[in-house]
Amino acid sequence: MDNTDLTNIDFMGIVMEYGPNLLFAILTLVISLWLVKLIVKGVKKGLDKGDTEATLKGFIVSLLSVLLKIMVYITALGMLGVEMTSFIAILAAAGLAVGLALSGTLQNFAGGVMILFFKPFKVGHFVEAQGHMGTVKEIQIFVTILTTPDNKTVIIPNGPLATGSLTNFSRQPNRRVDWTFGIGYGDDLDKAYEVLKRLLSEDDRVLNDPEPFLALKELGDSSVDITVRAWVDAADYWPVFFRMNEQVYKTFDKEGLSIPFPQRDVHLFKEN
Repeated sequence: MDNTDLTNIDFMGIVMEYGPNLLFAILTLVISLWLVKLIVKGVKKGLDKGDTEATLKGFIVSLLSVLLKIMVYITALGMLGVEMTSFIAILAAAGLAVGLALSGTLQNFAGGVMILFFKPFKVGHFVEAQGHMGTVKEIQIFVTILTTPDNKTVIIPNGPLATGSLTNFSRQPNRRVDWTFGIGYGDDLDKAYEVLKRLLSEDDRVLNDPEPFLALKELGDSSVDITVRAWVDAADYWPVFFRMNEQVYKTFDKEGLSIPFPQRDVHLFKEN
């Protein structure tokens, strides 16, 4: 384009035609984004006052902010004369393509939403799911992060986590601890009951309601097996379990009760 062509362009006409719409669109964009900020801030304050999970709160605020900003930008483009029908159609086609490419990610996103709303577990709960067991450290939009008892970090996608089976060991306040203790044939069964009841009563973490349960489980090949069941606070499960095993091992021998182990008699025959 030469200088003659440039002089033929009616810059004032362009400014007069498009200038007001541009200024109005910029003004609308600035004011609308300011209003969006106020709305998001207000929603965040409302969620802070309510009993809302921290992860759910962050998700709602972020999603609301993104949706409102998209609406503002589309409105501003419409003021500039952009054909929104075609623009929205292009966005829809692009969204469909991205959705097909990221179907697994979208499934995890949906799973994260389900977990945040239905709350099958919370941060701090001890759970077992998808072949892993650990304490929930973070519930993110796409994944949930567990820390195993031996301090490994496990990252589980929310899609299968939300739709698969899950065991929550922390959901109930109390848990039942089960043991099986064996005594030798010929040992005093009533005395074994007495010793086991005494050991349970000496541990203040064992609950009296429901009261402990003791019964003869079976007559095994090498031992008479006794089932012991006691209720404890969920956090005391493993400490009580290990302590009872240790106390039984130390006490049975002192009380004249044997702890049998598998034995096999071998008979040798000498041929003449």
